[in-house]
Amino acid sequence: MIETPYGKISLDVFERAQKIKLFVCDVDGVFSDGRIYLGNDGEELKAFHTKDGFGLKAIMQLGIDVAIITGRQSNIVQNRMSALGVQHIFQGKEDKLTVYQSLLQQLNLFPEETAYIGDDVVDLPVMKMAGLGIAVNDAHPIVSQQADLITTVKGGFGAVREVCDLFLQCHNQLTITQGKSE
Repeated sequence: MIETPYGKISLDVFERAQKIKLFVCDVDGVFSDGRIYLGNDGEELKAFHTKDGFGLKAIMQLGIDVAIITGRQSNIVQNRMSALGVQHIFQGKEDKLTVYQSLLQQLNLFPEETAYIGDDVVDLPVMKMAGLGIAVNDAHPIVSQQADLITTVKGGFGAVREVCDLFLQCHNQLTITQGKSE
């Protein structure tokens, strides 16, 4: 077992995390708590945690690419991910596996060099193909049962940061750093 700031994980999971070159994320239920706020005029609002943004920027500095694949389409997601420097943003994609496989070809990567984090059954095809399949703490039970790793933190409350911290730890870069939240 390997000790992390969030608890112990298996050596197998740690070794798989060391190989990651691409971190692929769902959005609703992962970056957000899964709730969608709608105003009277149809305005859609989502909350994103700054801890997740800080973590993404930190792993991108290590050279780990980040991709977003979500079934919904939202300007909010585009704006947030663009502001963080995420290069691979795929929205309105019901068939996440096809997008994932295309991205692997484009980046010349193997599945074992990727991690995927999700929260619901639509995430399973990619999660099961990735080298490290991750479920957020409050994922659907079927997803949690098939995950290699379950975060200790719920989606929308820093679960992405928890995974980023694991990648940083794998590269001996999990230290106290100065910087602003994202």
